[in-house]
Amino acid sequence: MSRIGKMPIEIPSGVKVSVEDGSLRVEGPKGKLNSPLPPGIEAEIGNSEVVLKRSGDSRSERAQHGLARALLANSVLGVTQGFEKRLDVVGVGYRAEVKGQWLNLTLGYSHPVQVPIPEDFEVDVDRDTKKPINQYVATLVIKGPDKAAVGQYAADLRALRKPDVYKGKGIRYENEHIKLKVGKKGA
Repeated sequence: MSRIGKMPIEIPSGVKVSVEDGSLRVEGPKGKLNSPLPPGIEAEIGNSEVVLKRSGDSRSERAQHGLARALLANSVLGVTQGFEKRLDVVGVGYRAEVKGQWLNLTLGYSHPVQVPIPEDFEVDVDRDTKKPINQYVATLVIKGPDKAAVGQYAADLRALRKPDVYKGKGIRYENEHIKLKVGKKGA
């Protein structure tokens, strides 16, 4: 048995879990999510917990058992508490602001960058100049119920202007350490 797969998942009050079309539907106060249920994995839904069991002992079923349990546990956690990623926008003249369902970024390009905010997400901008970096810093706080979608949205924002290896300007994760290269030496 998979050590992770056989552990039961507690269902908090206010959360509903049901099986629909080969997936588990999780509904809670923060939203609704679908967690895939691979072939050979069955869900037993009790009063306050869900246990995933596999029908056979094939290699693929063993591999999917722990994964399915982890995805379901993340869905339950996401609809109750949600997930959060924090990004720092570092650089003189680099700005970030939220207007409606759009995130407006000024990242040193000749044009402002506008990124739509997904409907289940919250994006807040926290301006903090007391960071240890000696440049302007705005912190983007991305919150949402789906762990994978929050991480992908944060990665897409970071890809708009990756941190510069010489000055450290750009968008980085909050605790990401950038090893700066030494520039040209004067003559």
